[in-house]
Amino acid sequence: MRILLAEDEKRMAAAVAALLRQEKYDVDHMADGASALEALESGIYDLAVLDVMMPELNGYEVARRARARGVKTPILMLTAKSQLDDKVEGLDSGADDYLTKPFQTKELLARLRALGRRSASFQDESLHYGDLTLDTQKAMLSCDTSGQSVRLGEKELRILEYMFANRGQIMTREQLAVKIWGFENEAEYNNVEVYMSFTRKKLAFVGSAVEIKAVRGLGYELREKHV
Repeated sequence: MRILLAEDEKRMAAAVAALLRQEKYDVDHMADGASALEALESGIYDLAVLDVMMPELNGYEVARRARARGVKTPILMLTAKSQLDDKVEGLDSGADDYLTKPFQTKELLARLRALGRRSASFQDESLHYGDLTLDTQKAMLSCDTSGQSVRLGEKELRILEYMFANRGQIMTREQLAVKIWGFENEAEYNNVEVYMSFTRKKLAFVGSAVEIKAVRGLGYELREKHV
């Protein structure tokens, strides 16, 4: 699960990011509201944690603009403001939950788990497309037609999770690179091609009628071969 953490206070950001990574979340940190909004609009995040008081755009405005632009990512507002009116403004701006500082780490993690359960991409352990079943917990890909199964590597699993969730859409190399490796990385686009090749081999191994089609100059699309 990939989380966007928008927090301008360096120590707080470092502490929260370390906590989330310890819990096996992938975390990208943004230190201002404008960068946070741009990141949210990428559509690669499963959850977002937004501080209210940030430079350029505050958390309320980030949430408000993101929702106006169709972003459905669950948002937890994390702030030192504890007055009822502040909480109401946060929720009315589009946040799904509100946690005030200082907070207990157990409560933060519990609230994120609750929001994660609401996220469409994490409601089911098994994802389906065409003759494929993807078990996200066991990292297993199975084909109903052939009866074959294969275990996936971490990057292969993430690629297929993302493409299952966006079936019928063309995923650019940039989208895939950011989703799999995150904003704060030095992964090059040829990494996408390498792992895409690995993933295609797994599809071929199980004998699926689903393929990852390269769309010249654009990216990749998951689709059934006869379509």
